[in-house]
Amino acid sequence: MFLAGDIGGTNTRVAFFEGDPDHLKIVAIKIYPSSGASGPEEFLRQFLDEFKHPIESACFGIAGPIRDGRVQTPNLPWVVESKRMANVIGLDSVGLINDLEANAHGIAVLQDADLVTLAAGAPSPTGNRGLISAGTGLGMAGLLYEPGGYQPFASEGGHTDFGPRNPLEIQLLEYLLKKFDHVSWERVLSGPGLSNIYEFLRDTGKADEPEWLAGQVASQGTAAISRAGLDGSAPIALQAVDLFVSLYGAAAGNLALSVVATNGLFIGGGIAPRLLKKLQEAGFMKAFLAKGRVASLLNTVPVRVITNDKTALLGAGRCAAQLGAQKTPR
Repeated sequence: MFLAGDIGGTNTRVAFFEGDPDHLKIVAIKIYPSSGASGPEEFLRQFLDEFKHPIESACFGIAGPIRDGRVQTPNLPWVVESKRMANVIGLDSVGLINDLEANAHGIAVLQDADLVTLAAGAPSPTGNRGLISAGTGLGMAGLLYEPGGYQPFASEGGHTDFGPRNPLEIQLLEYLLKKFDHVSWERVLSGPGLSNIYEFLRDTGKADEPEWLAGQVASQGTAAISRAGLDGSAPIALQAVDLFVSLYGAAAGNLALSVVATNGLFIGGGIAPRLLKKLQEAGFMKAFLAKGRVASLLNTVPVRVITNDKTALLGAGRCAAQLGAQKTPR
């Protein structure tokens, strides 16, 4: 039995899997709210107390740069070490990988029903792939083509400098520089990023905030903004969502160029499925393709939205199964 986890800023998913790396079956799964916990070891103890199975190997995906089996999470006050997790589980070692690397591994086991195509493109069978994922934070990963498959690799591209493209976005950057020492792409492309965009439009007088929406935003946060943006009930929310989607397209195009993703650019995370209707409008792909002299290259890139919210967990399970296969004598 393989143990795997997707440790996120909002929720942590833990599951037992059986099968082989490319044909996994979930045997047991639990979802825990990450906020307020002392660390993922807390969830592991609860999960293993409830589900008692022999563990062959384990792997966990977590947001943040991992060095020597250790990570300080950017969106939670945790320092996570693979050795401590292994001690809780009772193994000599466990895999600890970046959450977007886990997402990238998960792409290999997705079905057609788990994907929505925004652009069919003209994929190169030997081209690389890219993955961008906005949620609690902004994650990116690449998938290097190798004969017989793809080798995912982690990236911290979400923390690179935000690059405005027009006067409105320059004003957005200037506004955010008054709040943050460093304005990364994550400051505009994430759940908190949508709030930042909304507050910019409100505070600079770009759009009026209706009183009813102000109350909803105060109590519900970005959920209220995205809902009002999708149904068009408040122009400020619609403007915020449209700007968010355009920025998402621009960042996705940047990633596709950075890794030469001629075999596909995937959009993961929890926000994309909720804003799918907006992503399917012209704004996302217009921004994706607006790369001047290399726009023709991006025209060939297939762009797909991942709708399966267990992709990172499946990827961690796949890595756990691969670790188990390495332990098995031939």
